[in-house]
Amino acid sequence: MTRDLSVFVPPVRDSKRDHVPSAYPPEDIERLLAAVDRGNPKGRRDYAILLLASRLGLRASDICQLTFDNFHWESNTLAISQRKTGDALVLPLLNEVGEAVIEYLKYGRPTIDTDVVFLRHSAPIGPLTSPTLHSIVTKYMGRAGITIPPGKKHGPHALRHSLASAMLHHDATLPVISAALGHIDSRTTAIYLTIDLTQLRTLALPVPPLRANWEGMYA
Repeated sequence: MTRDLSVFVPPVRDSKRDHVPSAYPPEDIERLLAAVDRGNPKGRRDYAILLLASRLGLRASDICQLTFDNFHWESNTLAISQRKTGDALVLPLLNEVGEAVIEYLKYGRPTIDTDVVFLRHSAPIGPLTSPTLHSIVTKYMGRAGITIPPGKKHGPHALRHSLASAMLHHDATLPVISAALGHIDSRTTAIYLTIDLTQLRTLALPVPPLRANWEGMYA
């Protein structure tokens, strides 16, 4: 009698599919931002950081290494070299984001001889780290009363996922979302959003200007 040996074959895991995006709905993102007290220097810093993560989808590592030279105020753009990939990324600097950064620079940032924008506000004063940004996001999620189910991420990367999800629900094409996230290959974005093949075909359309997509979402 022939035995079915397939039952003894261990399942093959797709590590990219194991990590389900931890996106939060837009109303949670707004509650998160509203939870920040912008009446003090640290609050102004945190608010600008949260906007960069939630409105532009910047990674924590890229926020930490932002310098004055990355901000092109004359063209209202933010230009960086992504720390994770080394690839260049130019994003529209939305008014809301730019104003928050300026508010922090004028009325919140400690005076120190460094071009790094976001700093610790307690000794030793210096650049922030990615774990610190994770703590900042987690703190305000708790303050906002946002429910975090077991296993769901709740740091800066979750805000990045949330932006991608919001763009998808606003009918942004996959290339547009990829461009916003700094992904060279749209298939990476498809995995990021756990998009199936049918959705991928409908979303693989030409890329319109990025600014138009953001301004439509946050008008």
